[in-house]
Amino acid sequence: MFRSQDSQTTLLEETPAYHAVRAAFRVVPIPQTIAAEARTTGKSPHYGHPAHAEVARGTGPCRACLRTFDIGNERRLLFTYNVFASLDEYPSPCPIFVHESPCEPFAEAGVFPPELKSLPLVFEAFAAGRWLLMQERNCESRAEETIARMFAHPAVEYIHVRHQQAGCFIALIQRG
Repeated sequence: MFRSQDSQTTLLEETPAYHAVRAAFRVVPIPQTIAAEARTTGKSPHYGHPAHAEVARGTGPCRACLRTFDIGNERRLLFTYNVFASLDEYPSPCPIFVHESPCEPFAEAGVFPPELKSLPLVFEAFAAGRWLLMQERNCESRAEETIARMFAHPAVEYIHVRHQQAGCFIALIQRG
């Protein structure tokens, strides 16, 4: 939004409702049980496809800790994940990376993972029944503002974060 010349219009970012929404979100990585099973079995937990281990050739990120990979130094595991597993019965398989070794899951409420802000991102806001309501690209530098704006819409139940270039799922954002 903008401020009018007579300064009577309040910026969205200055309203109490905006700040309440902004503070009330959680960026949720994939379940640690899924990452652990893929590491242990060498297979996709949802589909049984073989997982692929390699030295990181790209930044990723890891879908368990939501940190980018140290290219050429860290090892990662690639496997197929159902991004709607806990949200809907209809599957949506997607390739994802996790660190090959266990890592600490991201768990800060009301904060967007700082390392993700260096990646080209797409935010997708969904209503009930996986109904896509909004999509915003190139929002990495203003992630918290984008999340607040999307959750200000009462029908938005959750948000997916995707990598804009690869199209793959990175994380789920939930209210509260």
